Amino acid sequence: MSDHKILTAKFWRRALRKIRDRIATRLFDTRLGRDILISAIGPRVKTMTVDCGDHVLSFSPADYIGRKVFRKGHFERDHVDRLLTVLRERGLLRKGTVLLELGGNIGTQTCYFALSGAYRHIVTVEPDPRNFRLLSINIADNGMRDKVTAINCAAGDREGQLDFYLNHKNHGKSSAFRQSENDEKISVPVRPVADILVDAGVKTADIGLIWMDIEGYEPVAVRSMQALTARKVPLYMEFTPAFYGKDQAVTFIADLAGYYVECLVFFEDRTIAMKVTDLPVEGDQFNVLFLR
Repeated sequence: MSDHKILTAKFWRRALRKIRDRIATRLFDTRLGRDILISAIGPRVKTMTVDCGDHVLSFSPADYIGRKVFRKGHFERDHVDRLLTVLRERGLLRKGTVLLELGGNIGTQTCYFALSGAYRHIVTVEPDPRNFRLLSINIADNGMRDKVTAINCAAGDREGQLDFYLNHKNHGKSSAFRQSENDEKISVPVRPVADILVDAGVKTADIGLIWMDIEGYEPVAVRSMQALTARKVPLYMEFTPAFYGKDQAVTFIADLAGYYVECLVFFEDRTIAMKVTDLPVEGDQFNVLFLR
């Protein structure tokens, strides 16, 4: 092949590569393109970091929450915004209080709460070692070490070790309860909420909100926070009758009704006020804010 033909071929290869890269760049800057890209990433990529505007987040591209963050730029940030609006409207945002977050995951909601400035400090508790590593990174990368205390354990009604099941497709579904035969069993430390707060140097009187998302272990954790529920600290949690079973759901509601009278049930398109004793004991998962 002549030198002229070689140069011509190189020119066209470069030109086509530039066109390809421009098209790919435009595509991957769309929601559809990001969905295609994150779905195509193989197992060799363990961690990714994205700029979410007012913060950055590191996540596993193999994880459901990480993929959501990559596609949308956030994970249920609107849930935090809606909750804070409700608390503010009801006069339940006390200045200078501390947020207790049980189930910090990789720190999505942790960051949203920290950025809101609604709470003086955040104590976030996460038992999954994979999530905790990313939670620690995200706290550090966003300059939140002075504002957030992260603790690597489960919240329960005793001190010791707990069988814990890692979900490899959705790290947010990892739980003290096996949900799939593919879940991997490990052992994690478990501690009562009262002890967690002591180690974090936080008084129970300083807690202004409990945010809890611990995949069915809520009834156990609540038993260890009577000093908080007795004060009627607002409690926001995932309530999952399918996890508890009808009998345990009835018992759990009775326990909660011993401290709280009113609650708000959050659905995607509406919020319903009801008595705690009227909460459904069967059905799908929903979010509830237990009020004074």
